[in-house]
Amino acid sequence: MSSFDPTEIRIDATCQRWPGFPREPAVLVRLIKGLYKTVHDHANAVLRDYDLSHAEYNALMMLYGTPDRPLSPSELADAATEKSANITRLSDQLHGKGLIERIPHAEDRRKLELRLTADGVALVERLLPDMSRLLRQQVQGLSEPEQHRLEQLLKKMLDSVDAV
Repeated sequence: MSSFDPTEIRIDATCQRWPGFPREPAVLVRLIKGLYKTVHDHANAVLRDYDLSHAEYNALMMLYGTPDRPLSPSELADAATEKSANITRLSDQLHGKGLIERIPHAEDRRKLELRLTADGVALVERLLPDMSRLLRQQVQGLSEPEQHRLEQLLKKMLDSVDAV
């Protein structure tokens, strides 16, 4: 019995009670939500050793993945899939930990840009082996072609959800 079985039974009961309910989309969305929660919880367990939350890790990784320039808070929010208000809180936390710096914008002093500090880079590079191991474990049940296919399907679904 899968941990998803009780949810699937409830979705099936909903379909019987209300025949117009779309079973497959409901199952897919619930699976994605459950997967997100589990991935998030496992990442937080690893990141606890580094005094980071999953949201902080995501922000650091987006900055690490853009080594050629700083990011504006709105660019970081988009890249990390966080709300602007949450990026403010996250950047305050990461700045307080000495992991990012705030740089006045070259052309508009009212704006700030964000960049990793040397300590931020060092922390990311220290945690990458543990996170790489976790990521591999999380997809170990899928072959490489299945991973590529799932990536394509999830991107396609994301594009259609964004279009709504």
